[in-house]
Amino acid sequence: MAYEQLNLQNQICFRLYTVSRLVIQAYRPYLEPLGITYPQYLVLMLLWEHDHRLVGDIAKRLVLETNTVTPLIQRMEKEGIVVRERGTTDTRQRVVSLTEKGRLLEEEAKNIPVCLSRALSEQGASLNDLTAMAPTLDTLIDILKEQPDKQRGK
Repeated sequence: MAYEQLNLQNQICFRLYTVSRLVIQAYRPYLEPLGITYPQYLVLMLLWEHDHRLVGDIAKRLVLETNTVTPLIQRMEKEGIVVRERGTTDTRQRVVSLTEKGRLLEEEAKNIPVCLSRALSEQGASLNDLTAMAPTLDTLIDILKEQPDKQRGK
């Protein structure tokens, strides 16, 4: 190899991508019985924390573009999990709210974090080590979510 820095095993981004993909895969057996996907689960967690959110606020919290979140929410609306309504102060905005079905999913999902943590622990992952990673990952997220603006000269 001419450039050692291009060796895949030297890339932190490869490890982050792989872990992300595998974590989402690990959630699948817990989410499929509820009829939701991992991205829908993330939206639901935000709405369970605080219902009646603007689409733009959901996108911002999930570090996604609104054009990514909107189709996701539209699918959730078709499935009867959420409803979208026009904003009261700005009718161009859409407020997303839980339906009864969406609220009931919280009860069904309440044990998912514990189940996943237990499964990881049984496979040898230290829960203390995983928890200790959170601040480092948060810092990395904060740095990287600013990068597109800097690259565009903003």
